[in-house]
Amino acid sequence: MTENSSETDLIQKSLIEETAKLGWVARMQISPDQGNLLTMLVKAVQPKFAVEIGTFTGFSALSIARALPANATLLCCDISESWTEIAKNHWKAAGVEQKINLVLAPALETLEKLPEEKSIDFAFIDADKANYINYYEQVFKRLSDNGIIVVDNVLWSGSVIDNRVNDEDTVAIRNFNEHVKNDNRAFCAMLSIGDGVSIIQKKG
Repeated sequence: MTENSSETDLIQKSLIEETAKLGWVARMQISPDQGNLLTMLVKAVQPKFAVEIGTFTGFSALSIARALPANATLLCCDISESWTEIAKNHWKAAGVEQKINLVLAPALETLEKLPEEKSIDFAFIDADKANYINYYEQVFKRLSDNGIIVVDNVLWSGSVIDNRVNDEDTVAIRNFNEHVKNDNRAFCAMLSIGDGVSIIQKKG
């Protein structure tokens, strides 16, 4: 299926290759298909203000930022200076660094400092699973009426449907999926792209 999707460009390929050198943690990077999905969604939404929770080496932020309108901003929340240094180098190479505001601090602290108004037009959540519900709630109350939240790893290699698997991350994602399903404010579509992606909007 990926053979029929748009290919990554040279900067994306460079970022994928540099991330792979990090070893096992490289699996935290989203897939190229997920990057394409983020780019397409951002082009459709045309957000003025976007938020990313969990930046890692910056592939997802690059996918989002390159589709943002010229006057838009992407707030990236992460805690790793070394991983995001890789991100910044590739954002600069792609010419999108001026659209990105990287804040190195616990994401909940950063989100709680944002004004409590409907200012977030697009959000991507891909960070520590234990806080998924907390991140979702902080974003949702600031989500614009036509805004979109995209959440990664909602299938967690299929373990979320295996009741024999009950490690902390699996349980956290399982609880998050139930939380969204039972949220009467939200409309959700779960896709099997990558490790599973949920796309969430406010109900009209």
